[in-house]
Amino acid sequence: MDAKTLTFDRLRRRLQGIAYRMLGSHAEAEEVVQDTWLRWHEAEPMALAHAEAWLVTVATRLAIDRLRAAKIQREHYTGFWLPEPELMAPASSPADMLERADDLSVAFLRVLERLAPEARAAFLMREVFDADYADVAGLLGKSEAACRQIVSRAKTQLRAERPRYDVPQDVHRRLLSDFAQAMAKGDFSGLSGLLSEDAQLIGDGGGHVPSFPKPLVGAQRIAQLFYAGVLRHGEDGVRVEVVGLNGQWGLLRFIDGKLESAQAYETDGQRITRILVQRNPFKLARLAQALGVECLNA
Repeated sequence: MDAKTLTFDRLRRRLQGIAYRMLGSHAEAEEVVQDTWLRWHEAEPMALAHAEAWLVTVATRLAIDRLRAAKIQREHYTGFWLPEPELMAPASSPADMLERADDLSVAFLRVLERLAPEARAAFLMREVFDADYADVAGLLGKSEAACRQIVSRAKTQLRAERPRYDVPQDVHRRLLSDFAQAMAKGDFSGLSGLLSEDAQLIGDGGGHVPSFPKPLVGAQRIAQLFYAGVLRHGEDGVRVEVVGLNGQWGLLRFIDGKLESAQAYETDGQRITRILVQRNPFKLARLAQALGVECLNA
């Protein structure tokens, strides 16, 4: 391979990570990376001297443009929008898992949706990818002072909406393991006992499968939903797995061997406080392919 190709391959993972965090979609992120490659392939040789800065700038600007278009589409999205889930191998240590969870979790990517495209880019580059303000300013074509204000406002906006509890990953996994067992067995009391009284369930069906138009609230109501699933399909028809999902422990639910949903969880360390359920078959397709199974509602 020539120098340009080698350089791009070395930085591909970083570019993919930026685009996915910006867009919440692997397919769109891959298109951004591909478009970046095409521009890189045609770039003047002098770009090699500043390869990483050049590629990050191009990928981020392309992602901003895509996000602007996506914002219009998502305003008319049916129900709640949640990011496409990413299956991850278990981290080598709890600290590594927590580090991933900070900027990849479904909850975090969902909260980022509140930000305008340029604010999202500025926040991610500064707070997640540790770029200095001079680089952020160059990327956005704004002054450093303006970028500091953008990032500060974004942090303030996100602070109120991000999960309030810092729960050790071993505690998080233990709660999910218990919840998974109760879900698979249709254990109503076990399910409701693991949920906080004001727990919320938010689902993304994308208009392709039934989903709630507003959050389902309350331990009893959420437990009844999962209990009904086992009544409908039987214990042999429901399988639940604990997996690494977007940097945190989450659950996959299978109905008759087909992937039905990917579920992310927030907890206070004692009870489950929020469940984010991805049921949109188009957003589950990549995950199902990686698992070698079919989507239930494809």
